[in-house]
Amino acid sequence: MLKFTDDHEWLRVEGDVAAVGITDFAQSQLGDLVFVELPKVGATVKKGDPVAVVESVKVASDVYAPADGEVVEVNEAVVGEPQLVNSDPLGKGWFFKLKLSAPAQLDGMKSETEYQALVANG
Repeated sequence: MLKFTDDHEWLRVEGDVAAVGITDFAQSQLGDLVFVELPKVGATVKKGDPVAVVESVKVASDVYAPADGEVVEVNEAVVGEPQLVNSDPLGKGWFFKLKLSAPAQLDGMKSETEYQALVANG
């Protein structure tokens, strides 16, 4: 199941774990990424907390926790090769996996169709 936030993060949910990244729209707005900082495995995060940082040639931006949980895995590949986020934001460009502590928070998130409508309408 794929869910989207108004802050341009996506979650690919499998059971009680969600892979988290930024959307294609977000990476296109940022431009070519040159740096990614990820949270530490074991970190407990609350929805809305800044948990990662991305830097492009234009700007630095926080990535926010889309839900409460514990970081159970990080994608070291994007640290070494930030361009993965630009080239494959919904695939190899994921940032971290979150063990969800409040799965009901997903209920307020958007479907892919709803998210596409959000970015199309600005």
